[in-house]
Amino acid sequence: MKPYFPMFVDLSHRRALVVGAGKIAARRVKTLAVFCSDITVVAPEICPEIEETGVTLVRRAYLPADLEGADLVLAATDDHALNADIAAACRARGVPVNVSSDQNLCDFFFPGVAVSGAVVAGVTASGTDHALARRATEVVREALGRVGE
Repeated sequence: MKPYFPMFVDLSHRRALVVGAGKIAARRVKTLAVFCSDITVVAPEICPEIEETGVTLVRRAYLPADLEGADLVLAATDDHALNADIAAACRARGVPVNVSSDQNLCDFFFPGVAVSGAVVAGVTASGTDHALARRATEVVREALGRVGE
């Protein structure tokens, strides 16, 4: 697999939709909330970690109409068929989508993120090894902490 180009974009005035509200979605919502002020999470059940973030919560099953106005979508349900349907609907609308359960359906990878002041670093293992990306992100976070000393 060829590596993806790291691209940093301003999401401060963009709308992000997250479908699913389990542990993976919670980690991604917490990270995304640093960069994006308009996040909507749609899921029948929402874990407490997401409830605490202050994002917009919609407690029901996903509907295709939820994609209206979305600039970025994260499909993070435990239903692979639903995630694939969301990815297909996003592609039809030209909306970038990340599918947590299938790298082949992703338009972009959700990176490990390290932030220290104005410095932001994103880390990915090109979708091949989440544990490796997580370890590398921790190393980068530690290094950024030393930069400020």
